[in-house]
Formats: sequence, C-alpha cells, structure tokens
Amino acid sequence: MDLTYGLIGFAIAHMLAVASPGPSFVLVAQVAASRSRAAALVATAALTLGAALWAAAALFGLQTLFKQADWLYLALRIGGGLYLLWLGYQLIRHAGKGELSAPAGGERSAADMRGVFWKALLVQLSNPKVIVFFGGIMAALLPRDLSPQAAAMVVMIVAFNEFVWYALVSLLFSGGRARRFYRGARVWIERLTGGVLAILGLRLALDR
Repeated sequence: MDLTYGLIGFAIAHMLAVASPGPSFVLVAQVAASRSRAAALVATAALTLGAALWAAAALFGLQTLFKQADWLYLALRIGGGLYLLWLGYQLIRHAGKGELSAPAGGERSAADMRGVFWKALLVQLSNPKVIVFFGGIMAALLPRDLSPQAAAMVVMIVAFNEFVWYALVSLLFSGGRARRFYRGARVWIERLTGGVLAILGLRLALDR
C-alpha cells in the first residue's frame, strides 16, 4: 500500500513538474506552430524518451555518481546550457526565414523529422538537473529498495506523463488559429523563443 501511495504521489509531482514552462515546452510549441502537428508529435516522442532515460539513470544511481564526481555534473550542465544557447542563437539569427511547414514527402521530409527528433532529444538530455529532481522526489516519495517491477512502473509513469502533456501542447499549438497567429508574428515570436531558450541556457550553465 505504501508503494501505491508513493507511486501516486510521484505521478502527481512529476506531472506538475512537466507542466511547468521550460525549454521542452518552448521547443514543442514552436515546432507545432511553425512546422506541423506530426513534427510536434515526433518531438514529443523524443522528449518522452529523454525523460525516461533520465528516470532510469536516477533509479540506477547516476545522481550518486554526480555527487561523487562534481566535475561530471558541472561539465554536463555547462554543455547543456551552451547547447540551449546555440539553439536560441540559431532561432534569433534565422527568424522569419525558411519554410513554415515541414517539406512534403520523400527524403527531405524524413530527414526533417529526424532532425526534429534529435533536436528535441538533445534538449531533454541537455539538462542534468532533471536527474537531481528525479532523485529528490524518488527519495521523498518512494521506498528505498524498489523491485524491478516497481522501477519499471516509475519509468512508465514518467513516459506517460511526458507524452500526454506534450501531445496536448502539440495539439493546441498546431491548431489553425495558433498557426495563423504564428504566421502573422513569426519574426518576433521566433526572436522571443530564441531569447527564452538562450536565457534558459545561461541559467542552466551558471546556476549553482
């Protein structure tokens, strides 16, 4: 029974964390409005995979490794921050340029979707502070020695929450009204999005 309550508490805490704005939200919303619903769902799948990997890493003690090797955590945090800075710079630099939607059919379309997938996955994996969050709520809400079945349930909860939330974001921002608004204010939206990503990258790299 304690495990059941712990899993429920973990699911609620994680969903609240997922729903808070961050680089993943910014990326999915921008992809949904500028490209297509399909591209946003590809990004959603990548974010789901990245979060599940972080959760599994927390279960296998990677947080403890970070505590013992501060330099590794620092390197990952600075690297992730620089990646978000680079993404933000690219958005600002190319604001208003290029196709609004993904290329139709053929190899270009497949390559575009692969690019969206890897960009979203790297955004999710670029923030090692996620594993600190996972480690913290796992220690607070779950028993110390989880069975393999319980650990699998934790990863499944993380994947479910991530996919459901970002799928909803994809549906919302890929609607006709959202896309029309995006087209009308594309340059400023992309500059603002790039600025937000850059600020989040700086915060990640410099925050102790």
